[in-house]
Amino acid sequence: MEEKKVIDINWADRWQVYQRLRQLDIPCTCEVNQPLRVEIATPISALQAWSVMRQITASRQDRIRSLERCWCMRHNNF
Repeated sequence: MEEKKVIDINWADRWQVYQRLRQLDIPCTCEVNQPLRVEIATPISALQAWSVMRQITASRQDRIRSLERCWCMRHNNF
């Protein structure tokens, strides 16, 4: 079941998110003076869309913390 979602994102970042989603083959539209609309067909496409949004909108410090958590979890598994 495909579901179209409106992505609430800063207008300045909208085009960058749109381009990245298109690179990932996630159907989306970005028309002039309209919100970004994304078709979420699978859990993987939902995760990819979330990841793209996070990369664009998260602060540098938030991204650093996220990487540090991943490294710690990986290190603890060895």
